Amino acid sequence: MNKKKFALIGLVLVLAVVYVVYFTDWFRAKPIIISHTSRPMGRNGRVMLLFSLGGEYSITTIEVVPLAEWQTNRFAQPVWHVQGDGTDPINHFAYGQNLDGLDPAVEGTHPQRLQPGVKYRIFVTGDSRKGWHDFQWNPPATATNPAPRRAVSQGP
Repeated sequence: MNKKKFALIGLVLVLAVVYVVYFTDWFRAKPIIISHTSRPMGRNGRVMLLFSLGGEYSITTIEVVPLAEWQTNRFAQPVWHVQGDGTDPINHFAYGQNLDGLDPAVEGTHPQRLQPGVKYRIFVTGDSRKGWHDFQWNPPATATNPAPRRAVSQGP
């Protein structure tokens, strides 16, 4: 083989490596996929907001911030922020739940009550992976939380 063929093969190999590194996700950590749902708990009408991670992860940080505030200020005050060493794998959790291995980021703080109709963003970090999810707290109407009344228009 002559020098031109070696140079051409080398160029093809370099382009293939560049393509794989920059245009595929083979070497990137997969994000944590987060979903949420709400469930009634007990007869008192209390509703829990539950998060699922789509797999077990050793979580090191959970942070919930109001989305509008976070979009204007990346250092927005979180309504719930826990962190830890990530020793206990977690698959799902409830908002404000005391999780093994995770403690409040600021000692003595407690999760704030979520406001209905406000959009929030949850950030989860663990296992060298990260994920975030936007959600809105809309508790269902119960005896302790009645649905708003709608105005009904009557014809002439």
